[in-house]
Amino acid sequence: MHITTLQPGEIFVFGSNASGAHGGGAARFAYDRFGAVWGQGEGLQGQSYGIDTMSGLDVFEEQARRFVAFAADRPELRFLVTEVGCGIAGYRPEQVARFFADVGDNVVLPESFRRG
Repeated sequence: MHITTLQPGEIFVFGSNASGAHGGGAARFAYDRFGAVWGQGEGLQGQSYGIDTMSGLDVFEEQARRFVAFAADRPELRFLVTEVGCGIAGYRPEQVARFFADVGDNVVLPESFRRG
């Protein structure tokens, strides 16, 4: 799935860093197109949601679990998850897909996270 546009109620979920310096990859795309806020590394930002993938696997997992809970509390929104952590951060999908195992029906995961 290659996300280039969003419908109302759709949220682009991307990998960020702690300082919210959205200089490259999906973070830059979120900043340029979907309202990501420079200086905000985590959470809802415009029509996007950032997860810090650059501060180590433990931080990534903790923030991913917060995202899963956030999405569960907002069934009216549809969250489109990129391959967070698998670009600039350098993780493999099989390392991080489990962080998103408990998502609800309003979260669309990349195919690489859904393989079994």
